[in-house]
Amino acid sequence: MPKVESLNVGQNWVEEAWQGVVRKTTRANSAIGAGFVHASRSGKYDRILPHGWTAGFWPGILWLVYRENKDENLRETAEKCEQKLDEAIDRFVHLHHDVGFIWQLTSVANYKMNGNPLSKVRAHKVASWLAGRFNVRGKFIRAWNEDSGIGTRDNAGLAIVDCTMNLSLLLWASAETKDPRYRHIAAGHADTVLRHFVREDGSCRHIVAFDPDTGEMLEALAGQGYAPDSAWARGAAWALYGLALCYRYTKNEAYLQGSRQVADFFLDNLPDDGVPYWDFRIPDLERAPKDSSAAAVAAGGLLLLAELTDENPAGGSSSNASHHYKDQARRILKSLSEHYAVWDDRDEAILLHGTGNFPAAKNIGAGLIYGDYFFIEALAKLRGQKETFW
Repeated sequence: MPKVESLNVGQNWVEEAWQGVVRKTTRANSAIGAGFVHASRSGKYDRILPHGWTAGFWPGILWLVYRENKDENLRETAEKCEQKLDEAIDRFVHLHHDVGFIWQLTSVANYKMNGNPLSKVRAHKVASWLAGRFNVRGKFIRAWNEDSGIGTRDNAGLAIVDCTMNLSLLLWASAETKDPRYRHIAAGHADTVLRHFVREDGSCRHIVAFDPDTGEMLEALAGQGYAPDSAWARGAAWALYGLALCYRYTKNEAYLQGSRQVADFFLDNLPDDGVPYWDFRIPDLERAPKDSSAAAVAAGGLLLLAELTDENPAGGSSSNASHHYKDQARRILKSLSEHYAVWDDRDEAILLHGTGNFPAAKNIGAGLIYGDYFFIEALAKLRGQKETFW
């Protein structure tokens, strides 16, 4: 892994890193503006269409920083991004299961922070769309549309572990509308995650194929992992964080236990620097790339898990577990700050050495906007921020 010129991390490393985030976000606001980005190439973030699954992360970063420093330039850009996303809502046909990633970090964020009534309407529209993807036979939310299949397979029965994070949009909508139907759908999919995605040892499958008519599970697919029976690192991070969010909303102990099960597997299999290789079960770790984005997602999930475990040590377990999860999150974030982050203008991204999609040879060793988002969100939590957009 190439050396990254890093922050001089001292005792106040969290605050130093946060100030670095503010500087880089302010500079990037001038360069990116009301655009949508995915991966950093040659020091610059690319541009994607409004329906791309990562479209919410840049405005989400703007809201994270604005919440702390009230820089109206950041708010203005974030609101312009949200307005431009109306194109995706209106066109409708390109919407997918990852709408939570997009509109929770834009419309739900704006509504929670500023009470914007138009933002609330947008979020409810998209939550209704997401609920409509629920397969009642198999109790899963369909991942992709017919124009984005996996090879020649009909994807009407495909579900992926990433969607665990999107369930918060349904749970938020249920709480806002006092309509339990959204919650029932979210719980149905979360139960399927526990039953078919999380293995007994805490590792996770990426894709599970169901018969869309009968709901029967057919097989697991490798997806972005090394193999169907391997353990894609970012998939584990999605499950860890997503199940913790499901518990926060529902107080269903099974989700808390599931999150802890995945967290323990994730932590037990980390290398010394706290940043995982892209898959925990690849046979040749020596030449495998790391995935800083998986570490950032997991750190945010671990901080939430620490908070929830402290509130309710499930199964009578010691509150030491809460301290353990928080300490591990701090260790991961400090390592990212020291060894994976770039704080000057050489790159618009903050975290380098992310692995987007290794099997497809896409964005290997890159800066990834979702890695930046979750890194910043976790730093905000370490600084005492309790509110969340999820």
